[in-house]
Amino acid sequence: MSETETVVEETTEKALKPGQKSPKTIAKLEEEGDIAADYLEGLLDIADLDGDIDIDVENDRAAVAIVGGKLNHLVGNGGEVLDALQELTRLAVQTSTGDRSRLMLDIESFRSGRKSELKKLAEEMAEKAKSTGEEIRLKPMNAFERKVIHDTIQDLGLSSESEGEDPDRFVVIFPN
Repeated sequence: MSETETVVEETTEKALKPGQKSPKTIAKLEEEGDIAADYLEGLLDIADLDGDIDIDVENDRAAVAIVGGKLNHLVGNGGEVLDALQELTRLAVQTSTGDRSRLMLDIESFRSGRKSELKKLAEEMAEKAKSTGEEIRLKPMNAFERKVIHDTIQDLGLSSESEGEDPDRFVVIFPN
């Protein structure tokens, strides 16, 4: 095979654990984003709502954002409607591709704003855990919120784990 016939697919880079599937290629994640955008455009049309859809790939997953228009009601109280729309969008992608999707949906920058708040909370609680030497139990959070807390705590050199069952699952921060 000549060099011109060689096709190189860009992939997300991560070491595989035993039994773990290989990571999705950037092209596959972009395809998920396109499918999600089509699905969401259809929903916006049905509801007669305006909004622009941005597609990206972040942290080894498709990321889709709806911006513009007055769409805060699609976020709901504490992001509950957003979480439901994300699950429906993931199901639409899965139906189309046959593969489970880890797609992230954001509307009116709710998740990015919430992420900043959660990082600040994690930093404050990490400091409290260090200064008191006691574990800190946070209030129940959804999976997105818990992941932000875990990632921030890990970056700060401490450890954390989730306990309980949804919807009451919460993060415990350890002082190490």
